[in-house]
Amino acid sequence: MKALLSFFEPFILMLLATVALASVLPAQGQWRDVVSIVANAAIVLLFFLHGAKLSRQAIIDGARHWPLHLAGLGLTFGLFPLIGLAFAQLPMFDGSLRTGILFLAVLPSTVQSSIAFTAMARGNVAAAVCSASFSNLVGIFLTPLLVALLIHANGPAGISWDAARTIILQLLLPFIAGHALRPLIGGFVTRHKPLVTVVDRGSILLVVYSAFGAAVLNGIWTMVSGSDLLALGVLSLTQLAIVLMLAWNIGKWLGFKREDRIVLLFCGSKKSLASGVPMAGVLFPAATVGLVILPLMLFHQIQLIICAVLARRLGEEPPAAHAPLPDDGGVAAA
Repeated sequence: MKALLSFFEPFILMLLATVALASVLPAQGQWRDVVSIVANAAIVLLFFLHGAKLSRQAIIDGARHWPLHLAGLGLTFGLFPLIGLAFAQLPMFDGSLRTGILFLAVLPSTVQSSIAFTAMARGNVAAAVCSASFSNLVGIFLTPLLVALLIHANGPAGISWDAARTIILQLLLPFIAGHALRPLIGGFVTRHKPLVTVVDRGSILLVVYSAFGAAVLNGIWTMVSGSDLLALGVLSLTQLAIVLMLAWNIGKWLGFKREDRIVLLFCGSKKSLASGVPMAGVLFPAATVGLVILPLMLFHQIQLIICAVLARRLGEEPPAAHAPLPDDGGVAAA
């Protein structure tokens, strides 16, 4: 019950409230232009701060456990896209929802929640920090590439030169600049973590408001029915269950210790709303972004509930229970 209540944390409620506000009062006219400009500026600042947060020592330390991180990247950018490709062919999904299912599949892992759940489950927290950071770093390059390859092959979306230039200017260059300036501003960023959190969550809310406002003006709620939302929810649960089960057992097959299997479980199965929403605003036309990020928003909330329950269960196991590691049924049942 406590894990279920954690779903209703303030940010999730703010996210739902933002969707409701955009549905009732979407940004129009000059106000729409202002919101778009502010949202873009927030995205630039977000990736700048993410670059400033990532230390070179974390990259060096993380590289030492390369089998674990390669396995995590393989799950995130290999197995998950294959599952997404299969599910996107289901007849009940088409157009922007199909694009959203594929886009969800190629996103990097979360950072904060992956580390938090790893700690709750008594896993290797240091490795989780490195694995989640690597996933997001690689995702800056790999997610747009996979969007171009997979979504372009399955529909009209793809990456034009203008989109690629926008990615470089709004995502990549701010990240590199932030990392380059880390010796000067890294201490400030570390001491003012609430500022980073405000920018992180504020940028998501701005992009969601802008995207859903545009989607509402283009009739999103006439294009998405209750049955569509139910189907997306079932799809999200199925995707998550498959990846969780495979992640736990792949760790076993590779001979990872329990602590490292927990890292693979959480870092390899999650998808980042913080990275996905800004990237969607860059990669897709404004009129389609609302529908494209709808699968991501549902999956994000479902993964928080399921992973919270699973992490609590693993963390409460007595030390004696760590020897006989839970197999397929143990993870799937959670």
